[in-house]
Amino acid sequence: MFSQEDVGAKKRNRQRKKIDVKMDSKGKHALVIIDAQLDFMPGGALAVQEGDQIVPFINALQADFQTIIATQDWHPENHGSFAANHDGKSPGEWIELEGLQQVLWPVHCVQGSPGADFHPELDRSRWMRIFQKGQNPGVDSYSGFFDNNQVVDTGLHAYLQSLGVTELTCVGLAADYCVKFTVLDALRLGYQVHVPAAGTRAVNLQEGDFERALAEMQQAGATIQ
Repeated sequence: MFSQEDVGAKKRNRQRKKIDVKMDSKGKHALVIIDAQLDFMPGGALAVQEGDQIVPFINALQADFQTIIATQDWHPENHGSFAANHDGKSPGEWIELEGLQQVLWPVHCVQGSPGADFHPELDRSRWMRIFQKGQNPGVDSYSGFFDNNQVVDTGLHAYLQSLGVTELTCVGLAADYCVKFTVLDALRLGYQVHVPAAGTRAVNLQEGDFERALAEMQQAGATIQ
């Protein structure tokens, strides 16, 4: 079983473990970089511990791919997932939002804000498209494919299909939310999915959420590397 501490230690002991991505000349295996934004990095509004440590790993991994896509959390200021928009509520509390149970977060990744920008050391030179999500104030959007109600389609699936992509490697933040839900949707849509554990970190609202997220993705059919 992987732990977040194990992943960090392994990363410090070596530059990068080679990932078996089995590339083909048509680029049918795509890299999806999920929400590698400043507000999720240490010091950010919704900081993920060691979130910045995935950046060198992702930069090195990009060399293995012809097709590189990113997602970006892109919330309006009045987003319903922000605790600040609910009187008397604090981050970590739960409410009902559009019929779904919703955990409340600090204000983060507001459209056009510095915290919504990608980490400055992340190599973006070969990214083909950025898919923004979370614009609807009435519903959250963890997955890069759909909102949490499975109603709004970001266009990511159609774009990947137009390129003939059948296999994905998913990295980014956070393992227990946006990475996990992107992976689960990708599997339901029929993609073969790989998740290198060194390329993600977790919010860990509850101790062990990182391990549980990896286990859930693996049980659903993803390969955890």
